[in-house]
Amino acid sequence: MPIITYNTSIHTASTGSPSVSSTFSICPELEDYEATHRACHKFVPRHDDEIFVEIGDPIYVELEAEDLWCEGLNLRTGRRGIFPSAYATDLDLLEEGFDGERPSRFRLRFLGSVEVSYHKGTDVLCQAIHKIVTSRRMTINAAPSPLVLLEINEYGIKMTDKSRKKEREANSSSNDHFFTLKNVSFCGYHPKNDRYFAFITKHPLDMRFACHVFQAEKTTKPIAEAVGEAFRRFYQEYMAFMHPTEDIYME
Repeated sequence: MPIITYNTSIHTASTGSPSVSSTFSICPELEDYEATHRACHKFVPRHDDEIFVEIGDPIYVELEAEDLWCEGLNLRTGRRGIFPSAYATDLDLLEEGFDGERPSRFRLRFLGSVEVSYHKGTDVLCQAIHKIVTSRRMTINAAPSPLVLLEINEYGIKMTDKSRKKEREANSSSNDHFFTLKNVSFCGYHPKNDRYFAFITKHPLDMRFACHVFQAEKTTKPIAEAVGEAFRRFYQEYMAFMHPTEDIYME
């Protein structure tokens, strides 16, 4: 079961973005470009100057406009155009976040994701887990759940598919998914079976939510605790940025 994506598209004007004007094109010399961003949400274009973006696509961003739209090149499709900046993660920020303090790492089975109606709550979590587990049990000849590595720190949750070795060797980032912590609204383990863990994410633009479900061989309580600790550090950094302390000197 794949990670849930949203077939959403917004635009600031019927003829294009006011700050980024670009005509759709195809770039033949992709080897001359190196990815600067990684798509974290699916974007379906509705205008000629927009490009299709799928989760995990490597993107070379040429211009970031003040209206929160980007002009860039999708290195997977070779197409150049514009897309909302909220649909891609800056790789420099991702590398900084996971090259510093060692993140918490956990190996799990990813069972799938499902859209939910609310952004938090143990009941919402349990219903999503039950729905996905039941769906897998009823599916004849269902493929084995992929083994993934979750890396957690104050910047977010990075999920890497460790079961697709050959494809991963060809493109080490093709199976990576990154959820910024500000878009994670709730997480926890099933109260009656703590081998199941899940977290809820919100769409960056719409009031829509998805629950991502995992299974471990042992208890997943340490994973929930790691996310809680990441939120604590995230809040501390946020408060330090918004309310910096200044030394007071008295004469």
